[in-house]
This record gives sequence, structure tokens and C-alpha cells, in this order.
Amino acid sequence: MTLLKSRKLRVARPTDNLEALLPFYCTGLGFEVLGSFRDHSGIDGIMLGHPGAPYHLEFTCTKGHEAGRSPSQDHLLVFYVPEAGLLQQAVERMKTAGFLPVVSFNPYWDQNGYTFEDPDGYRTVLEGRAWPV
Repeated sequence: MTLLKSRKLRVARPTDNLEALLPFYCTGLGFEVLGSFRDHSGIDGIMLGHPGAPYHLEFTCTKGHEAGRSPSQDHLLVFYVPEAGLLQQAVERMKTAGFLPVVSFNPYWDQNGYTFEDPDGYRTVLEGRAWPV
């Protein structure tokens, strides 16, 4: 496990429309385009994140393959934002980008956070407390 502590995490998932995700992740959540590729064996992709962060997201779109929507409302990315001012700024940024909070499938996330749904039906929680570990 020591080896994994110094590495980056990439969360990858397919989509049917790369462009439709950009307002949610870039305008709303403030991610930047870190890289992209076109027609790599019939697949287009884009990597989004924050330079220097230990994680980033990759979205891919495969010609002739339907990715579909999220299989449930409980597929989540959770970002812990314990500073009340920063949390409110993040929520306002999402609203300004046209994304309103939705009721979470798991009511736990509504106690201290806000849940937003991307165009593919996957959800992101902005959690208003610190991760305890």
C-alpha cells in the first residue's frame, strides 16, 4: 500500500456526450481540461481536474457504443469542503452554471452537503464537513 500513497488517482467513465459534461465539471465545479485525445481506436476522451491535485477525472466517448445514464442515483463523487464560506461559494458556482441541488438518494448526504446531478445522471456531493481521517 505504501506505493499507492504517492500516486495519482484517475476515475474514468464513459459518456455519450463529452461536450455536455463540460459546463457541469468545468464551469460548475471549476475543473480544468488537463488533456484530451481524439479517435484513439475510435474513442475520444478528456481529462479534467486541478493541476497538482492527486486525482483527475477521465470521460470517454466511443463511436458506435451507447454508454447510457448512471445506473442509480447513488453513484457519487464526494468532495469534502469543511470551510463554510468555500462550501457556499462552490454551491453558488454550481447554481450560476445552471445546476441546482437535488435531493440525495441517501439522506445522509443532505444533512451537511449538497448533491448535484451531471447530464449523465451521475451525482457529485459537496459535503460541508471534513473527512475524519
